[in-house]
Amino acid sequence: MTKSFQVKLGQGGYGAVYKGELLNGCPVAVKLLKSSKGNGEDFINEVASISKTSHINVVTLLGFCLEGQKKALIYEFMSNGSLDKFINQNREDKTSSSSLTWENLYEIAIGTARGLEYLYRGCNTRILHFDIKPHNILLDEGFCPKISDFGLAKLCPRKESIVSISEARGTIGYLAPEVWNRNIGRVSHKSDVFSYGMLLLDMVGERKDNMNVEDRTTEIYFPDWIYDKLEEGGKLGHDGANTMEENDIARRMTIVGLWCIQTFPTQRPTISRVIEMLEGSLDSLETPPKPAVLSPPRLEQESSATCNANSEDVDLESSSLMLETH
Repeated sequence: MTKSFQVKLGQGGYGAVYKGELLNGCPVAVKLLKSSKGNGEDFINEVASISKTSHINVVTLLGFCLEGQKKALIYEFMSNGSLDKFINQNREDKTSSSSLTWENLYEIAIGTARGLEYLYRGCNTRILHFDIKPHNILLDEGFCPKISDFGLAKLCPRKESIVSISEARGTIGYLAPEVWNRNIGRVSHKSDVFSYGMLLLDMVGERKDNMNVEDRTTEIYFPDWIYDKLEEGGKLGHDGANTMEENDIARRMTIVGLWCIQTFPTQRPTISRVIEMLEGSLDSLETPPKPAVLSPPRLEQESSATCNANSEDVDLESSSLMLETH
């Protein structure tokens, strides 16, 4: 299918992705997983999670291979790769013809939110993703976003919104505070809302442009200068939105992102409310209060060792993180 893995599309903590082709000529992406701990729970989890989905903003799983320790997932091919690549291009080369426009970013933000809403409200079994970040948002030829990588996902019955986890799961910088501190609140779909808020700030350019990769503490994620910019009406974004329409998009995405990253889950909007705010009147959007400054001790200590420019996944086992099922 991949002609001996000739074309490599990407590499992550899970393994590598290669371009392939079915017998009918249809292009596919083949995700070859590394050997995992246990009995391959992450592989089974991804197959079980994504096989329950069917939505324009969720990547389609076409098949899988399980032969001994060899595990592979076959997905629809996304010709424009991950959002992460374009965010970096927008930041580093603002004149690049392959950079995303503000309209592109806005549509990607809404499409991703709709995908999350579907995972939580549209499936027979609710799915919490737990690893929303630019690297896991794939773009097709028309820049339609699709949520991918369900290796850390958690399934829960439709009547429940609170889940029980025995270990922190996610990526440094996108991890909701309640995932590592049970005193903040219970883990639920609001944890994905937090990660989505960080994604929005990444897209607008109000996070990494001013973030030292070697010092990824929570304080840097909630800087006062974002609020100062909003209050002063200054230009937002990686290159400063040039037109009134572009500035409105940047301002809208920033305000919604700040609502999503409120420290306590109860203060964050639902993903359905997020969509309403993104599509509604900008004049009706109020600036949220500044989130409380909290830093996960273990994540902060390990950030310099485990975090790099690609924002690797973390898997922190801790019995103290066990949360009761509501």
